[in-house]
Amino acid sequence: MTTASPDRQDLRRRLLAATLPHVPFEGWTRASIDAGAGDAGMAVGEARRLFPEGADEMVSFFFAEGDRAMLDGLSRINLKDMRVRDRIAAAVRFRLEVDDGHREALLRATAVKTGPSGARALWRTVDAIWHAAGDTATDFNYYTKRLLLAGVHTATLLCWLNDDSPGREKTWAFLDRRIADVMSINGLKARLPRLRPGPIARFAMSRSPFSGCRPNR
Repeated sequence: MTTASPDRQDLRRRLLAATLPHVPFEGWTRASIDAGAGDAGMAVGEARRLFPEGADEMVSFFFAEGDRAMLDGLSRINLKDMRVRDRIAAAVRFRLEVDDGHREALLRATAVKTGPSGARALWRTVDAIWHAAGDTATDFNYYTKRLLLAGVHTATLLCWLNDDSPGREKTWAFLDRRIADVMSINGLKARLPRLRPGPIARFAMSRSPFSGCRPNR
C-alpha cells in the first residue's frame, strides 16, 4: 500500500469538504463526489483518480480525517494531568464534535460501513484514543480495553446522533456514565464474556446503554 503524497492528500481533503454538503441529499455516491468536484473546481476525471474506489473509499477517508482532527485537538490540551477516564471522555467528545456540522453525512457513513470495513474503522478510532490516553498495554488488556471502548463509542455515537439537547448535554452525561461503568474493575469482569465473536454494535447495545439517552421529543 502506497502513501499518498502531501499534495494528493490536500486535494483529497478539498474534495471531501466539497462533497460533504451533497451527502445528505445524494448519499455517499459517485453523484455526490461528482457534484463536490464541480464545487471544488475539479474535473470529474481528477476526482475519480483521487478516489478510484469511489464513495466507499471516500467514507474511509472521512473517518480517517476525523481521527486525525481528533488527535490534533487532543494535542492542544494537557492530558497528563487528567485521569485516564477523563482523557478517554475528552477524546470521544473531540471525535464526535469533529463531525458536528456533518451529522447527516456521518449517519449515512455508518450505514455504508456496516461490515468488516466499518469494524476496522471503529478499531482504528478506539486504538487512536487509547494511544492518545497513554495506554501502553501489549497483553490481553490491549484487546479488552479497545473492545470495551468500541462499545462505549458506538453507543455514545448513536446517542449523539439523536440528541438535540442544549450543548448535547444529554450525550456527554451518557458518555460519562458509560466510561465510569467500563473503567471499574467490576464492570470489566462483568463484560469479558461478552467480548466473544459478535457485532460490536450488539455489544454496544448490551445492558440498555441508552438509559438516559432517548431522542428528545
